[in-house]
Amino acid sequence: MSTYAATSWTLAAMVAAFVLSSWRFKSPELSMVVTALVGALVAGLGFPAHLFVEGTFTFLDLAFIFITACIFMNAYSEVGAMNALVRALVVRLHRRKWLLLMVLALLMLIPGALTGAGVVSVLVVGGLVAAVLRLMGLAEDRVAAFVFMLGILSAVAPPINVWAMLMAAGANMPYVGFDLVLLVPVLIIAAFTVLYLGWGAVPQSKEAILAGLPPLSPKMTWWRAAVPLAVLLALALGAKYAAFTLPTIGFPLMFLICAATTVAIDPVRRPVKRWLEVVNQTVEQVFPLVATMVSVGVLVNILAATGVRGLIAISFVALPIIGIYATSLFVCPLAQGSLGFGSAVILGTPLIFVFNAVGANVTVVAAAFSMLFALGDCLPPSRIVGRTAIETVGYKGSYGSFLKATAVPWLVMGIVALAMLIVPGRAAFLVRY
Repeated sequence: MSTYAATSWTLAAMVAAFVLSSWRFKSPELSMVVTALVGALVAGLGFPAHLFVEGTFTFLDLAFIFITACIFMNAYSEVGAMNALVRALVVRLHRRKWLLLMVLALLMLIPGALTGAGVVSVLVVGGLVAAVLRLMGLAEDRVAAFVFMLGILSAVAPPINVWAMLMAAGANMPYVGFDLVLLVPVLIIAAFTVLYLGWGAVPQSKEAILAGLPPLSPKMTWWRAAVPLAVLLALALGAKYAAFTLPTIGFPLMFLICAATTVAIDPVRRPVKRWLEVVNQTVEQVFPLVATMVSVGVLVNILAATGVRGLIAISFVALPIIGIYATSLFVCPLAQGSLGFGSAVILGTPLIFVFNAVGANVTVVAAAFSMLFALGDCLPPSRIVGRTAIETVGYKGSYGSFLKATAVPWLVMGIVALAMLIVPGRAAFLVRY
């Protein structure tokens, strides 16, 4: 049997194993590990323990970013700073419905942008934002759609876009120049989402909105709430614009410094025991994301060892560009729904090589594909952000009605991403190194 045929059989066995294990276990992470094991056995590698162990450490740096960023955001929420910000916005902007909705959308972008996970935005801010949206007259399905759309947009927004990071790592390209090319489309789509979902809403009085929010923590003021965010901004700007003057500390240490700053500005002075509980709760919360990174690393390692990764890459390189344009809006979200962040490595990286071969700006291309992959976070089997958004806002309708409410902004986001993909040169001016 030729090498091509043997690798094709391995790929077929892995696809079958993934489908069956997804149906049986209902877990993308476990399904990817089972798929890797089947691939190794069919390819004649036996049980390559060293490849499995190496794979678990492939994306360890991203896992540390997830954990430390979530510790910071949960500590920030624990001291009541997020609640203070939301209440301050309501007090100052309750007479300006559209401005308040826009600022709430920006507030939802922050946690996911800092952590790379839309689930964090939904969990940390989604409940508070949903309470305000209801009292501003939005229907329940639109509240859930708002929280979901801003959740996935937060994961796409800079500085941390995990899909772009994974594609850049797989294609041996630096993760630089993504700030504006990600931020501008995200803000445009967020503005459209606010206008579309907020149209026709009639807000209640300021007093009614404030009464529907959790009580303000004692002595929590706006300046206390602003200090940790200002520290993070200063550290991020220092790392970017004074890289040769300041020591390189990396995102994990930045987030830990900001978490320590949050503890320092806590007006209640919570005991150490309570902060340990927050850390434990954070680890439990972020465990699915870390498990995804570990399982993706294992699968990618086995794909490379069996030659299947190369086969997939060659298959995509052989596709005509028009075929990629025609199928990306459907294939990329479905891959994200099945593979999670693994979609960026298995599909995204070969596509980066395809567009690089035709002279396209690969930074714009990676940004566009990250938006297309993010759309799949409401699709089965994982539905991770969609499911979390529904649970967080307490939506009682069917999942189909939720998808229907999300359909228009979802399609607009897909169209914007496709436009960037088809004419990447038009967005190249946003790439800043």
